[in-house]
Amino acid sequence: MPASKKIGLFFGSFNPIHIGHLAIANYFAEFTDLNEIWFVVSPHNPLKEKKSLLAQHHRFYMVNLAIEDYPKFRSSDIEFHLPQPSYTIHTLAHLKEKYPHYHFALLLGQDNLSTFHKWKNFEVILEKYKLYIYPRPNSTPSDFDNHPNVVFTDAPQIEISSTFIRNAIKEKKDIRFFFTSKSLGIH
Repeated sequence: MPASKKIGLFFGSFNPIHIGHLAIANYFAEFTDLNEIWFVVSPHNPLKEKKSLLAQHHRFYMVNLAIEDYPKFRSSDIEFHLPQPSYTIHTLAHLKEKYPHYHFALLLGQDNLSTFHKWKNFEVILEKYKLYIYPRPNSTPSDFDNHPNVVFTDAPQIEISSTFIRNAIKEKKDIRFFFTSKSLGIH
């Protein structure tokens, strides 16, 4: 039987992946009890609009390029093969079935806790999985802050968003340092 691992699931559109995503994931890989971080590329977050998303295979490819040299990172396209829109509870059930010997946890920005009650079957997720929370600027307290499966971390606050990146690209700004050269396909 394979060894048990603690896997942190970093769900996101990664539209595009940038140094903020990578730094946060690196923090969780090095400063928590998680053995690996899996970047779960979401085809469509049901709480967000789909219109500005790059094609899922392009986003998955960029994630793979960005993380390929770090053994504690893995990418996952599992949600590409599940019904859409993607619901975390369905993905977790599928992962648990496929990898019964792994222990999964979710990585979330603190701002996501305030809308966590909108997630499908959020009570089941809270009961069965740990939520590792990274701080976000201007986040307000939530009803879940004191839950025993909610673990706050001291991850550095990085105020870079994919929206900022997309807008800067539209404005033809030179933002090459917000990416890894590999995620842009430059070797």
